[in-house]
Amino acid sequence: MSWIELQRISERTALTKAAKQLGIDDSSAVRLAHKLVCETGRRKNLIDFLINSVLPPQSLNDFKLGLRAFLRLYTYETKIVHTSFEKAVRIARIGRSILGWRELQRVEETLGEILSIGIDDVVKGISDEEKVGLLTCHPTWFVKYCFQLLGRMEALKYLESSMEITPTYIRINTLKASEETLLDKIEKDDITLEKVPRLKHTYKVIKNKQPLIRTQSFHDGFFYIQDKASCLVAEVADPQRGMTVLDVCAAPGAKTTYLAQLMENEGTIYSLDYSKRRMKVWKREMKRMGVKIAVPVLADMRKPLSTKLLADLVILDPPCTSTGTFSRMPSAKWRLTRRSIVSMAGIQWEMLKICGNYVGEGGYLVYSTCSITVEENEMLVERFLKWHPEFTLVETSPRIGLPGLRGQTACQRLYPHIHECNGFFVAKLLKETT
Repeated sequence: MSWIELQRISERTALTKAAKQLGIDDSSAVRLAHKLVCETGRRKNLIDFLINSVLPPQSLNDFKLGLRAFLRLYTYETKIVHTSFEKAVRIARIGRSILGWRELQRVEETLGEILSIGIDDVVKGISDEEKVGLLTCHPTWFVKYCFQLLGRMEALKYLESSMEITPTYIRINTLKASEETLLDKIEKDDITLEKVPRLKHTYKVIKNKQPLIRTQSFHDGFFYIQDKASCLVAEVADPQRGMTVLDVCAAPGAKTTYLAQLMENEGTIYSLDYSKRRMKVWKREMKRMGVKIAVPVLADMRKPLSTKLLADLVILDPPCTSTGTFSRMPSAKWRLTRRSIVSMAGIQWEMLKICGNYVGEGGYLVYSTCSITVEENEMLVERFLKWHPEFTLVETSPRIGLPGLRGQTACQRLYPHIHECNGFFVAKLLKETT
């Protein structure tokens, strides 16, 4: 947790660093720690509010990162999980052995006070938006934003849904064999699946006895772990065999591998990303999944490419605020501000307006994000259409989401509380022939 706060990195990345630092290789212990860190981080504002209510004149920010993290974990276990008094005492002893008795002595009285406070009592007398933010564990500014975007009732459902982790989905890789053959092999790895309606090769994971990435089926490239909203984007793009495709922000490879699958490994996909580290993962995934038509390109799409290229299909899934993925990446919501949306939309616009230049006549541009904000989605599409009048919005199919906002009914929006997946937006634009 200290890594997350210090370096502003994800839970999984922080845990990997911590496990390596401490020499921990027990996968079950790491999974348990990941769950504890995620669930504590998910409720960070509520937990900090509870702690600060018994700390005056001090506050959490007066303490070192280690003690801060301990107080949060202790409060999560005692006030959210409602662990027994005996276990609370054991947690305090563990904290003393790790942090040292002098460090923990500063808050020993606070530990007892935390046990005695009630959440309902602490949140009395605060504004409605702030109270909703604490009880659904979101920043107050984001609660206000969702109220304005979705209306109060729908916003509450959306905010509450991020307290639960969305299902895991996999996409069967028919580049390796027929879907029926692969399903039989995957079943032998004790993985139980349920077909997702209207998507070609996507399945919801109902049960798995071991981590999916440790199965032989995963190692052999029989499936890709991919949210169904992400699978939808590739199917909306509808790439055909022999096409020239430009996949922008392609690493770590989910889109590229599915595009190649739909193209039956015939044609060319130029997979562009600015990150050398992520492109190393991309190369590994191309090999695992049996992709033969993808060409890696290390470049930043905020600047024109150094080569001339006109593609039949351009797909842009740019960096975004990830407001649709708070369920799986809870720490992300505490790093965002209202200004973050404006800043990210600026980066997305730089990339989107340039991408339009690489679509050939009669070709398509597909734009998607895992964010629910209009600034990153419909408003950018509106701006793009004014900048590039040769493009028109076209229907997105298959249809599994809700219509876009601001009159953009051809687009699709997906929400975790409705569609059991990441919050997502996808638009498809046709470049008309002159």
